[in-house]
Amino acid sequence: MITHTSHPEIIKRLKRAEGHLKSIITMLEGGRNCLEIAQQLQAVESAVGNAKKTLVHDHIDHCLEQAVRNDPQSADDTIREFKAITKYL
Repeated sequence: MITHTSHPEIIKRLKRAEGHLKSIITMLEGGRNCLEIAQQLQAVESAVGNAKKTLVHDHIDHCLEQAVRNDPQSADDTIREFKAITKYL
């Protein structure tokens, strides 16, 4: 399994989002104001989106770049993978 230097930070962001999500469930169960809930949902969505963006950029910067440098013969595979992963941005 490959671990990137960005993974610990991504894990931290996702765990923080997980905590926020749990509090949103509690807010819903407690009948809290919809505006407050929507704001918290936006924060969770943003946190997850930022984690995804960081992961994709890290993969492009390290894995794909390294693949091209180490094995230029696999450029076609690397381009296919680049196209596949960028659709998540």
